[in-house]
Amino acid sequence: MLLRFRAALCILAAVAGGPVLGAEPVDLEMVTRIRHEGFRNSRVMETAAALTDSIGSRLTGSPNMKRASEWTREKLAEWGLANAHLESWGPFGRGWSYDAASVRMLAPATAPLVAIPKAWTPGTNGPVRGPAVKLKLESEADLREQRGKLAGRIVLLGEPKELKTHDKPQAERYDEKGLEELYRYEPRERREFDRAEFARRRAFRKPLAEFLAAEKVLAILEPGAGGDGGTFDVQGSGFYRKDDPTGVPTLVVAAEHYGRVSRLLDAKRGVELEVDVRARYHDEDAMGYNTVAEIPGTDRGGEVVMLGAHLDSWHGGTGATDNAAGVAAIMEAARILKELGVRPRRTIRVALWSGEEQGLYGSRAYVSRHFASRPEPKDPREREQPYFLRRETGPLTRKPGHAKLSAYFNMDNGTGKIRGIYAQENAAVVPIFEAWLQPLKDLGATTVTMRTTSGTDHTSFDAVGLPGFQFVQDDVEYSSRSHHSNADLYERLQSEDLMQASVVIATFAYHAAMRDRMLPRKPMPRSEPPAPRDGPDNARPAGASQKPPSPPASR
Repeated sequence: MLLRFRAALCILAAVAGGPVLGAEPVDLEMVTRIRHEGFRNSRVMETAAALTDSIGSRLTGSPNMKRASEWTREKLAEWGLANAHLESWGPFGRGWSYDAASVRMLAPATAPLVAIPKAWTPGTNGPVRGPAVKLKLESEADLREQRGKLAGRIVLLGEPKELKTHDKPQAERYDEKGLEELYRYEPRERREFDRAEFARRRAFRKPLAEFLAAEKVLAILEPGAGGDGGTFDVQGSGFYRKDDPTGVPTLVVAAEHYGRVSRLLDAKRGVELEVDVRARYHDEDAMGYNTVAEIPGTDRGGEVVMLGAHLDSWHGGTGATDNAAGVAAIMEAARILKELGVRPRRTIRVALWSGEEQGLYGSRAYVSRHFASRPEPKDPREREQPYFLRRETGPLTRKPGHAKLSAYFNMDNGTGKIRGIYAQENAAVVPIFEAWLQPLKDLGATTVTMRTTSGTDHTSFDAVGLPGFQFVQDDVEYSSRSHHSNADLYERLQSEDLMQASVVIATFAYHAAMRDRMLPRKPMPRSEPPAPRDGPDNARPAGASQKPPSPPASR
């Protein structure tokens, strides 16, 4: 309550022109102009439509990802931002795309099954038909048991998902009670995570892929997770390096359709399936690319305020809420400031990342190149692990840019409006952010919480002692329907929410760029951080970094 009262005093001081000890200046005239441009002349949905409808899914390394990178660079330059360019990182690996996929049941009845291939799976070179079998293949012993038995078969891996009636709304927003709970600090709950077991299962992917190919299995079907009613998550095989095994065509099937086939197999009914996947690899360019552009600063132009979101997506939908929403809002915030003729004291830099879904690769590479880095692990087995699984040790080497970054603000939790910001346990920024939110409270942006959040690109900055922040957003349908799913399409975007988010982000960027001092920082991280106890959400073998949804609203 004291912090909120102090922030209110700051606003009164700005209005009255009188000094308040320790007050954070807020430019209400500029806030008014930002709000007018952001709500009356918004182009945020136009940007979102270009990314989703015109370009489509944006898998890292794919031709669509390259198109999106080029398009965002050209659009930011068109709006007048300076130094718009693509910055390479990597190498990442091979690109992949698919043109069509189908699965049909031919016996004991005929029926089409809803299915999408996993990223980086090979194609079938035309339709293939064969008997279906359901197996558990989780160890070398399982492989030995099945050797010589699977040629010409289509294998179901995994038990069907148990579906229950929805007794709560799928779309949720914070209410006052939920925001008050979020405002109260709690240490982040870390799930117990068996790193060794996860690493073992991840390492098993390669012998499994090689076994399936050697045994001449026609295709693999896996049950869809993350939704029902025809909505399901689909990610990747993780085999995106050119020397990785390709395995066999692997598809994710809608939960209800997978369940039907599984029950028929359990009942000893002969099931015959037909699978057709038209997919291809793209090996022309192994590098990943981030889009970067800026509004140059004036008297403090060597210092930087960054805004960012990840541009890459999975391929089941068009990456609308994850994360064209964040990209469109970040770009719109920059457009608003440029349209208003803002001449910031600090440089405002926009960065749109690739490789986030595979493990924050784009943002981590950028941070390592420009701000700070740790040495590569000496243990070759550790080097083979993705970033999220490594035990990063060794001294943190800070580069000159480390001292010049005032803040990084990230948006990546769907289409929901911004309700506040996570302070990442940095108490010194709380009254500053509270002051900036005061003239936005009527828009629903009210809460600064000392809690931390993770799973997206701001953690690349936070991990090296830089002020990296993620906004608190309404969940809307993010965790229940659209996140990583085949329903992540333009229709799931909420225009009023994205306009509001753009205004909030532009307000934060402006005030961070104009204040006399850079934002305060937390203590630097230790040279040898403790071994991680938690892994990526769902601990999926593909190695994807999945963002945790915002805590649900209380009802």
